Amino acid sequence: MSTEIARGPVTIEEVAAAAGVSRSTVSRVVNGSTAVSPAALEAVRRAIAELNYVPNRAARSLASRQTHAIALVVPEDTTRFFGDPFFAAIVSGINARLSRSDYVLNLFIASDDPGDKTTSYVRSGAVDGAIIVSHHTSDSFIDRIVSSVPVVYGGRPVRERANDHYVDVDNTAGGRHATEYLIGKGYTRIATITGPLTMPAGIDRLEGFRAALAAAGLDEVAVEDGDFTADGGAEAMQRILDSGERPDAIFIASDLMARGALEILHRAGVRVPEDIAIIGFDDSPVATSVTPTLTTVRQPSFEQGKRMASALLELLSGGNPPHAQVLATELIVRESA
Repeated sequence: MSTEIARGPVTIEEVAAAAGVSRSTVSRVVNGSTAVSPAALEAVRRAIAELNYVPNRAARSLASRQTHAIALVVPEDTTRFFGDPFFAAIVSGINARLSRSDYVLNLFIASDDPGDKTTSYVRSGAVDGAIIVSHHTSDSFIDRIVSSVPVVYGGRPVRERANDHYVDVDNTAGGRHATEYLIGKGYTRIATITGPLTMPAGIDRLEGFRAALAAAGLDEVAVEDGDFTADGGAEAMQRILDSGERPDAIFIASDLMARGALEILHRAGVRVPEDIAIIGFDDSPVATSVTPTLTTVRQPSFEQGKRMASALLELLSGGNPPHAQVLATELIVRESA
C-alpha cells in the first residue's frame, strides 16, 4: 500500500529557499519588478521552473492584502483640476509608468470634502499606496493618509519629514532664472504674480524672484497672489494697474495666470512686451495659444509624473527610492519678453 501523502501547491517560501533568496525577492520577480539583480532573477526563475510553482494572483492578494491599485489624491476642486494643463501632464506621466505594471490608478479630487471620504477609502485598504499632488498647508487630512499607506508627493511636502518621498521641480531656480532674464534685458521695475503662498511651489517661485532682485540691488514693485488660475491672474493684474505703481516687467508664476493677466493688459491698451514684459511658468499649451506667445519657464511635468509613479512602485516592492528628486527647469524665450 502506498504511503505517499498528497501535498499542496508549491509555496513562495519554498521557491525562495530553493533559489537562496528572500521571499520578497521572489515576490518582486513574480510581480514583474525590475528591482532585482540579474543573478537573483535567474535563480528565482530556475527555482520556479524546477518546482513547477504557479503564482496565484488571488491568493497573493489575500495573503499580502495587495490591491494593485494606487490613489492619486489632488486636494483641488474639479474646475481647477480639469482646467489646468499641469494636471493633464502629471496624470499622463503617471499613467505612462503604471501602464508597464500591474497597478491601476484611482483618482480622488478631494477639495469639496475635507479629505474625509478620501481618507476613509485609502485607510480601508482599498489601495496599496498614494501619490499626492498640489497640496496646501490647510490639507491636514494628508497626514492621515501618510500614516496608513506608502506615499510619494508631487512637489516638496508642506511639512517635510525625514521619511517623506517626493519628486519636485526646482521652482526656486526657475523663479530666479526668469527674473534674472528680465534684469539682463534691462528691466528694473519688476513685479510678480504668485501662486498661493500656502503651497511650496508658490513659496519657492517667489523666493527665486526675490533672490534675483536682491542680487541685482533692485526693489520689488508689487507682489500679488493670483491663485494659480486665469481669473486669479486677471484680478492680480488689475490690482497692479490700479495701484499706480506701473512695472516694466512681471514674472507670473504660471502660464494660466499669465493668460488672465494678458487679457487685462490688452483691455487696458498696455502693449506686451513694449510697455510691460511678461514671463510665465510651466510651458504648458497655454504659452503658445496666447498673443503674444509667452516667454516661460518649462517644468518637466510629464517626467515628474513618471518619476513619482516609479518611486511609489519601488516603495511597494520593498525598495528604497531617493527621498527627494528635484528636476531642472528651462527658460523658453518667445515673444512676451
